[in-house]
Amino acid sequence: MKYIFVIGGVMSGIGKGITTASIGKILQSKGFEVTAIKIDPYINVDAGTMNPVEHGEVFVTDDGIECDQDIGNYERFLDRDITTDNYMTTGRVYQAVIERERNLGYHGKCVEVVPHIPEEVIRRIKRAGRKAKADFVLVEIGGTVGEY
Repeated sequence: MKYIFVIGGVMSGIGKGITTASIGKILQSKGFEVTAIKIDPYINVDAGTMNPVEHGEVFVTDDGIECDQDIGNYERFLDRDITTDNYMTTGRVYQAVIERERNLGYHGKCVEVVPHIPEEVIRRIKRAGRKAKADFVLVEIGGTVGEY
């Protein structure tokens, strides 16, 4: 798998998602299998409680996750269902790491931001790519440069 990351911007909702979806459509037209992932850098667990003026509509996937409108753009452009595996927030990532720790998934070791949080993000990106059998995984990092 190859990975393409789309980041940056001074305003949320100003085109990273459409750019990501468009790159995916171009790659599909060349015969590649493509999937797209949205990562929101917010502590929210899902987009259901995020400010719609700042972040646009909430899109609900077939498997029930309330996510960013860009997931809907990915579905429309790529003509495929996008699942909960393709959406993550900082809150969801931390929640997963804490749940793994509570279930002794780290075998009693101290859980730290580094390396455990980045490892969870990488694990999720790779899992979504494998599930889609993708040649290319497009990863949009939401938010703005100032938030990074």
